[in-house]
Amino acid sequence: MGYTKTSYVCLPCRASYKQPYDPDRERRCPRCAQTLIHVGSAFAPPRRRDTSAWRVLSVLLHAGVRFHKSCCGGPGHRPRTLSELKSLTARARAEGVAFPKGMAR
Repeated sequence: MGYTKTSYVCLPCRASYKQPYDPDRERRCPRCAQTLIHVGSAFAPPRRRDTSAWRVLSVLLHAGVRFHKSCCGGPGHRPRTLSELKSLTARARAEGVAFPKGMAR
């Protein structure tokens, strides 16, 4: 039986790792030993030196947004800058949509 790999992220190290998915196992960062965050198989990490994109990603992950593949498309648009994030949250508030649902467009 083959295992599908999915992405895990360490925010302090700004690193992404592809590993087999196992919900019962806690993943640790090989650099700092902190717990990795499961972000989904459709995740595309920003460059390590792009601090603005990692800050936006941190906000999204702490809000519960994940990047999973679906049968009807993909994970949706991921904002790359703080100004994109602010405009999407303002639009979600205006439409009366929850924060994570407003991000998955």
